[in-house]
Formats: sequence, C-alpha cells, structure tokens
Amino acid sequence: MADQTDALTERLRSVKHIILVLSGKGGVGKSSVSTQLALALYGAGHRVGILDIDLCGPSIPRMLGVADERVRQASAGWAPVYLDATNQRLCCMSIGFLLANPDDSVVWRGPKKSAMIKQFLTDVIWGDLDYLIIDTPPGTSDEHISVVEFLKSVNPDGAVVVTTPQNVALADVRKELNFCRKVRLPILGVVENMSGFVCPHCSECTNVFSSGGGEAMAEEFGVPFLGRVPIDPALTLLFETTSSQADAATGSTAGNASPSATAFPLAQRFRESQLFPVFSHIAERLTADHQ
Repeated sequence: MADQTDALTERLRSVKHIILVLSGKGGVGKSSVSTQLALALYGAGHRVGILDIDLCGPSIPRMLGVADERVRQASAGWAPVYLDATNQRLCCMSIGFLLANPDDSVVWRGPKKSAMIKQFLTDVIWGDLDYLIIDTPPGTSDEHISVVEFLKSVNPDGAVVVTTPQNVALADVRKELNFCRKVRLPILGVVENMSGFVCPHCSECTNVFSSGGGEAMAEEFGVPFLGRVPIDPALTLLFETTSSQADAATGSTAGNASPSATAFPLAQRFRESQLFPVFSHIAERLTADHQ
C-alpha cells in the first residue's frame, strides 16, 4: 500500500494544482463545467489536464472532439490524449479511450472502479501541469471516496461543486457539500449552472429554471459563490461540430508533436463564445491565490 501511495505521489509530483468537479445531482452539467473550466485555464496560458472518472458515463472525450482516440502505451506508462499537439498544454484521459465500442456499458462493482481510478492517477504520464481537473460522476459513493483517499498524499486544492438553481437539485447538492466537509476536502466554491437561457437569436437571457438557488446555498454553507452559467445552445453546437482529432492524432504521445500539426480549433471557438468570459472569471477566482 505504501509503495502504491509513493507511486501516485511521484506521478503527480509535477502537477501543481488538482481540482475536483463534484455534484450530488446527475444532469447538472459537471462535464461541461469541467471542460469549459479547462479551456478557460488553457486560454489563460496554463498547462491543463482533464481526468474523467465518470466510468459509467464518460462525456469528456466527446465534448473535446477526441472520442475516436485510443490510449497509447509508452515506456513510462499510459500517454494521455493531447488536444494541441504543437504546444501540448491540454491533455485528457478517460475510460472512453479504452472502450472498443463507445456504446459499451461499464458494469463494474466498487473495487474495480477504485482500481481503475488509481491506475489513471498512477499510470498516466501527466507530465508538468499547472492544473489537473477531475470530472466525477454524480453522488457520494465509491468513486468519490476512492479518489479523495488516493489524493490525500498530494493535498488537492479542493472541489468545485456544480448545481442548477432548482430546489430538487439543491437538495442533493447539499449532500455533496456535506460530503466534502466529512472527508475534509476544501470547497473552492459553487457554480450555478443552467442559470437562465441565452436566446440564440437576440442573446437575451431568460430564467427558465429560476435563478439564485446556488448562490443562496453557497451563502448558507459559508463557501464562495463562483458564478452563474446560463444555458447557451451555441455551446452544444460547439461541442457537437468541433473536432480536435486532426491535432490529437499527432499529439497523443508526448514529445512526438508534428511541427505542421493543425491549430486547436475548439479552444479558439470557445474563446469566441458568450460563455468564455463567464468561465474566464471563474478561472480567475480559482487561480487568484496561485499568482
């Protein structure tokens, strides 16, 4: 056990900051928040990795446009998938890269899930990262307990907790905040996702699911409120139509980037979106103490 802890600590030694994205409720947009936060940090010049530990519903590869990529074995371990082969400042790892068919279901009990999470942390060649964003499944069970226990030796920065404004979501997300307190995981703040709807024609924002519930909950628990994120149909279109495969295919193994690799289109298109300023502000708040 000590040897495994040492291996994990050594592997993550060059990762400066680790942020978990959590929520007690499913369907609140944790994966989209994780992706946009990573892109905002990347846009600010940081080296960023995304680890998708939602083993039964991996969404990160599809959102990043690299769903057809596969894990490559290098001499030092598993090489993550790089989205920008030229600079190699954004990489990701997900069980989605291990499935023969993207529609295959992962039918695993807790111990096997825990073993997979540990392998992602100890065997992936994360390299020098400023931030490692860990996207988690909903709830407070095996995956969450395991990842928090595994990361104790490296002192993660804490958790960004995602909710939507409705009471039905807030009731479950309160459990996640209490989970963080029980396992002594610092709470970096609350993000209120799907807070309003941005009209694709006039860009006016309408509160279709109410608004303010996440902020009130953050105040109730005495934790920072990081901001509101509206529903923007353009974001869905962005994730569905932008492919990074041309760049990722040349950059999946560190150190083999082609000088002629194409630019990273997803990052550029996200920078031009209406949600980029929202997540830039959230990223600035999270990184304020690291300057």
